[in-house]
Amino acid sequence: MSVNLLIVSKGHAFSHDSFLTMFAEMSDVVTTLVEQPAAQVILQPENVAPYDAVLFYDMSGIPDAGLVHDGANNTGQPPSVYVDAIEKLLDAGKGLVLLNHATFSWPLWPLWREITQSSAMLRAGELDGKQVPGSGYRGGHGPLPNASVKLISQGDHPVLAGLETGFEIADELYLKTPHFESAVTPLLRADYDFSTANFTPPPLAPEEEQQNWQHPQGSDLIAWAHSCRRSPVVVTDLGDGPSAFENPDFSRFIENAVTWVSSEHAQRWVESKAG
Repeated sequence: MSVNLLIVSKGHAFSHDSFLTMFAEMSDVVTTLVEQPAAQVILQPENVAPYDAVLFYDMSGIPDAGLVHDGANNTGQPPSVYVDAIEKLLDAGKGLVLLNHATFSWPLWPLWREITQSSAMLRAGELDGKQVPGSGYRGGHGPLPNASVKLISQGDHPVLAGLETGFEIADELYLKTPHFESAVTPLLRADYDFSTANFTPPPLAPEEEQQNWQHPQGSDLIAWAHSCRRSPVVVTDLGDGPSAFENPDFSRFIENAVTWVSSEHAQRWVESKAG
C-alpha cells in the first residue's frame, strides 16, 4: 500500500527538480508538496487527515532573516492556528520526517525543538539549561565544499533496511553539540572530524560571534529517530541538494523513514516508549 506523504517547504533555496524526482521514483510513496504559509492551512486536522505522514523541508520562524512566508511577522513566534495544528498533529500520532534546514526552524518555539530533538543552533545561546555556541556548517550554500563521508548504520532498525553496511554521500553537514544523543535512537553516524576547523561559522550569528567562533568537538550523529507525544519522528541533517537527492542510498533511507513513521510498527514503538 502506498504512503500518502505531505511535504512542507519554503524559506530556503533547493533544487526542486532533483528533490521531487527523488520522491517520484519511490514506487510506494505518493507526494503532495505545499509551501508555507499555505501549509498552515493544509496541516489543520480536517485537511491533513488523508496524509499518512508529513515531511518538513521548510526553514521558518527565524527573526531578522528576511523571512516573510511563515506568518510570524519577524517575531519568531508561530501563529496560534499553526501552533494548534502542530499540537493536534502530534496528539493524533501523525508520522513526521524532518530534513536538513528544517531542524533550524522556529528556534524560539520550544515545541519545535521537542519535535527535532536537534542541538542545532543559529547562534550562541542557552539549550537545555546550558550555554552552547552556534552551530557550524560545511557545504550547502557556504564557502566550503560538501563533505564526502562514509555513513555508518547504527543497529537494526526498519529505517536502515538495505543500508546495514552504511553508505557514502557528499552533502552538507552541521557541527552541533552531542548532548541531544541521549534522548534519541541513533540511525546514522558520519565518519568525519566534527571540529571547528572543518566548518564555517553560523551565518546568522552576530559578526563578532562569527569572527571569534569556536565549537567543541561535535556530534557525528546525523540521523536519528524518537517519539514526540504520540508521533514517531525521523530527523536527519542530510538533504541539502542534488548530490544527496540523486544518491540511491539516501533515497532509500528517506523512503524507509517515510514508510516507517507511517506504520503500525512505529506506532507500537511510540507506545512502548510511553509505557
